[in-house]
Amino acid sequence: MKLRGLYAITPEHTERAMLRRQVAQALEGGIAMLQYRRKGAQDVDEARELAELCRRSGVPFIVNDDLALALACGADGLHLGREDGDIAAARMKLGDKLLGVSCYDSLDAARAAVAAGADYIAFGSVFASPTKPGAVRAPLALLGNAKRRLSIPVVAIGGITLDNAPGLIAAGADGVAVISALFDADDVGIAARRFSALFTARELATRHL
Repeated sequence: MKLRGLYAITPEHTERAMLRRQVAQALEGGIAMLQYRRKGAQDVDEARELAELCRRSGVPFIVNDDLALALACGADGLHLGREDGDIAAARMKLGDKLLGVSCYDSLDAARAAVAAGADYIAFGSVFASPTKPGAVRAPLALLGNAKRRLSIPVVAIGGITLDNAPGLIAAGADGVAVISALFDADDVGIAARRFSALFTARELATRHL
């Protein structure tokens, strides 16, 4: 798969109508992918609405944790964490849909995920995260190491802002997964465009090296 840019993850407690508006703004701002994540409260009707918004924009819509919901709402894929089920089994049920896997701070876990059929992997928390304050921290060097050793996109997650994202992109991240710095922004669309511009700037700088 191709993944390059801002990977938006929906916030937990935003009211449904507001979330729909914010997702629409994020899509207009150029996000590369959207993950639907409401721990314990994911709703098939809401998921279908957001999936349709993403479909209109040509942006992959991923469901967090819940394989049954991903299949029921017509999602483009599923993202699994450490305790969210067997990767290989999910791969079989998803068919050709996308499968992402959180690998925290472990390159060995990433290798195993690739072998089991993951399409992309995520490392983090790379910085202190307001969403998961107790999360294990992944070193910056892990991104570059994984990029050199793995054949699939590498995503950084956890505490990412417009200020620290450039360092992650330079280190090798194909995508940066963001919740608070995007959905808590005064203007979600503008924040999305600013994150997306960081990838464009990096690509232009690389061409001139």
